[in-house]
Amino acid sequence: MKFPEALIEGRLKKRYKRFLADVELCHSGEIVTAHCANSGSMKTLLGEGIPVWLSYSDDPKRKLKYSWQMLQLGEAMVGINTALPNKLVEEALGVGWIAPLQGYAKLRREVKYGKNSRIDILLENEDGALTYVEVKNTTMLREAGIAEFPDSVTARGTKHLQELSDMVAQGHRAAMVFLVQRDDAQRMRIARDIDHAYGEAFDAALAAGVEAYAIGCRLDAGEIVVDRNVEIDFYSAL
Repeated sequence: MKFPEALIEGRLKKRYKRFLADVELCHSGEIVTAHCANSGSMKTLLGEGIPVWLSYSDDPKRKLKYSWQMLQLGEAMVGINTALPNKLVEEALGVGWIAPLQGYAKLRREVKYGKNSRIDILLENEDGALTYVEVKNTTMLREAGIAEFPDSVTARGTKHLQELSDMVAQGHRAAMVFLVQRDDAQRMRIARDIDHAYGEAFDAALAAGVEAYAIGCRLDAGEIVVDRNVEIDFYSAL
């Protein structure tokens, strides 16, 4: 996924009210407020002065002209915009990164299903067979090379796992895809110490026949591209 224009580099001052971040722009020294499209805790990612990259929009309808897209921790680039993973996974499916989810005739996004939910991606065969795909942005890293999800308690995520299990019980396929939006992780695992209920729901979903895959990204100021499969440690200990 290419950005329409190269991102603008800055230094993080602070993130607050979940969806706001103050950033000092490197080219001018101006401090701007950017939209932070990430409702999670962003655990292990935040620190005053870290390099960040913003996109800019001159849309007169927008209150905030800047959007926070990625950050740098050491040598690692990390994508924090949770509005992007569905598009990135769609692109990855289009070029064959998740082999078991290839060969479908139709792909739709944000389709209503389950108990008042929307599935991120719905795949459909020519014979009408359906595969429900839930996408989770994964950015937390507490141990070198290993990304983890979730970074906070997620009742919504647990609900999604249960609803995917329901789809399998109804005769459909269902899959979790963890999009590791950072370039320094080769494996991922469930952060069971952060959300034990999610870990239990994940195990139950696997037992019910829900599939799970993880893919990783390469990021720079011009684009984000899925470039590898990531191994999942399915039953990592607490």
